[in-house]
Amino acid sequence: MTLTEITPIPLAALPLAELRDHLRLSSGFADDATQDGLLEQYVRAAIATVEGRVARALFLRSYSLRLTRWRNGYAQALPVAPVTALHSMTLLDAGGVETLVAPARYRLDADGTRPRVEAAGTALPSIPTGGAVVIAFSAGFGAEWASIPADLRQAVLLLAAQYYEGREAGGNPDLGFGVRALLERWRDLRLGGRV
Repeated sequence: MTLTEITPIPLAALPLAELRDHLRLSSGFADDATQDGLLEQYVRAAIATVEGRVARALFLRSYSLRLTRWRNGYAQALPVAPVTALHSMTLLDAGGVETLVAPARYRLDADGTRPRVEAAGTALPSIPTGGAVVIAFSAGFGAEWASIPADLRQAVLLLAAQYYEGREAGGNPDLGFGVRALLERWRDLRLGGRV
């Protein structure tokens, strides 16, 4: 399984001003933007960490999932949530020849915590021997910082501040109690059952 982010988070959507306020960095000076590159780096790292911990895309963007086999023949779990749309499903044979699967053959179960692609009939299309399937989809809470739930936004700011403040000491790998507490309700406890 290979998950690829197709559209990265645009710089304009990142909460650099919010992080600057959170850190209480001075403002009103001619060199206000001198730290922006560093702040961007820490915000992106914090977003990646939060997304990895909760298996959710914070900002809406496009992804591509490449599989060499289905987990089972009737449904395939998607590795991030919330999934907003399935764009396409393409079969690749061993030689790389692409065959677009008709949208009528599959559907999205957009369950908020465990989204999956399901067969519209009795089974998902067969993946060619030595080939793969590529599923294109979009996932995320929204394109704007304000569309992300408040507790996840706060976790990103706390974590980015931790990265920023610990930059010279090599950083602290511990998420800290505050960040862990904010993320806890978003963690997906999987005990079996669904695909």
